[in-house]
Amino acid sequence: MKEYDLIVVGSGAGMNVAWRSVSHGMKVALIDHGPMGGTCPNNGCIPSKMLIYPADIVRTIEEASAIGVEAHLDKVDFSSIMGRMRALVDKGQTQMEKGAKSNENLVWYEATGEFVGDYQIKVEGNAITAPKIVIGSGSRPMVPPIPGLEEAGYLDNVSLLDLKEPPKSLIIMGGGYIACEYGHFFSAMGTRVTILGRSPRLLANEEPEISDAVEKGLSKYIDVKTNHEVVKVEWESGNKVVSAVNRITNKVEEFASEEVLVALGRRSNADLLKPEKSGVKTDPRGWIVVNEFLETSKPNIWALGDAIGKHMFRHTANNESGVVWTNISSDEKVEMDYHAVPHAVFTHPQVGSVGMTEEEAKAMGYRILVGRAQYTDVAKGYAMAEEGGLVKVVVNREGGQILGCHIAGSEASDLVQQVVYLMNAGNGGYVPMAKAQVIHPALSEVVIRAFANLIPPKEDLVG
Repeated sequence: MKEYDLIVVGSGAGMNVAWRSVSHGMKVALIDHGPMGGTCPNNGCIPSKMLIYPADIVRTIEEASAIGVEAHLDKVDFSSIMGRMRALVDKGQTQMEKGAKSNENLVWYEATGEFVGDYQIKVEGNAITAPKIVIGSGSRPMVPPIPGLEEAGYLDNVSLLDLKEPPKSLIIMGGGYIACEYGHFFSAMGTRVTILGRSPRLLANEEPEISDAVEKGLSKYIDVKTNHEVVKVEWESGNKVVSAVNRITNKVEEFASEEVLVALGRRSNADLLKPEKSGVKTDPRGWIVVNEFLETSKPNIWALGDAIGKHMFRHTANNESGVVWTNISSDEKVEMDYHAVPHAVFTHPQVGSVGMTEEEAKAMGYRILVGRAQYTDVAKGYAMAEEGGLVKVVVNREGGQILGCHIAGSEASDLVQQVVYLMNAGNGGYVPMAKAQVIHPALSEVVIRAFANLIPPKEDLVG
């Protein structure tokens, strides 16, 4: 049995731990069936944003008449857009794989591993062991057993990256961020898109006002059907026919399209790894259970990233990798801090969010203040004709700490970042923003305007 100082499962954020370990003289085994880098650079955030930015440009041109500019879109070169995306992905893969294979203290097992005993993993037909193990095994698309789906065929976030041309029509199953992002992309490419979401609203985990803004924006270009649960898929006359139950009327409705995209969430890859054979517990949904130090139920085995199913963003996984490395290499443990985890949804309009929603803050027992501002409340937002753009902030009434900020509109992911910084500075309050000079006229004014409009929730006012 080959022995290492550390085994890392997964080459996404787990690679951060692997490289730091190697740089400190450790002999490291990396297990990943590939491609190197995990979901984000290969079939997640990076390639999807390479596709979505051209869609943003398409919408900017189409909506320019709102500010008095009559623009005409001559052509969308789908092949060029996809080729540019693939070139970046391929270059990244090549560089990462070259780096991994050139380091003598890092051994990459390009296969799927499986625990076979305490601190023992079987890979490529042989068992390897290490006193410390990091699990960053990631996740994969969740595909429920919908009758006829497998037979009819479908796309997911991985296979769609191989398309040579856009489908003429597309049904997207799901109403989450993948559905909203790729619905935006394909509709801008000329595809007739229908979204079938089971929840009462798109982006069900966002503030309701944010969800409403996204649904209103996307509905200009997409047939959005919320409260629709897919129950069957059939192949008829060259089309895929999707049957869905309208959860309001309980009637079955049929929708036909050339192609179907499954965007119904993610499932853990832990079942492939069989961590229970080494005493690592998983929850009922298969995610690996960790404590505040990212330790699993087995001493000296840590887990991070999508594998633990908490906040499935690469920036969060990178942060987790730093915590794991510190807890591996130091006698003093550090906790993972999730109080200000930001995220964005690159759809139309864009979404940027951090922290709690209003309802989440109330459920946690906070007495809160809520502030709102429309993009058109400030000069730059009005100049941009951002009629649907909005900012909503949630603040602890007792100490002024920012509990959450939620934005829908242009540059939302950039605008929310200034709030993330504040939530990680000092006491996490908004006062520094109130004291600061804000460039006028700039879109950032809409965020400070929301904080300037803080009032108690409606029920407190009524009381």
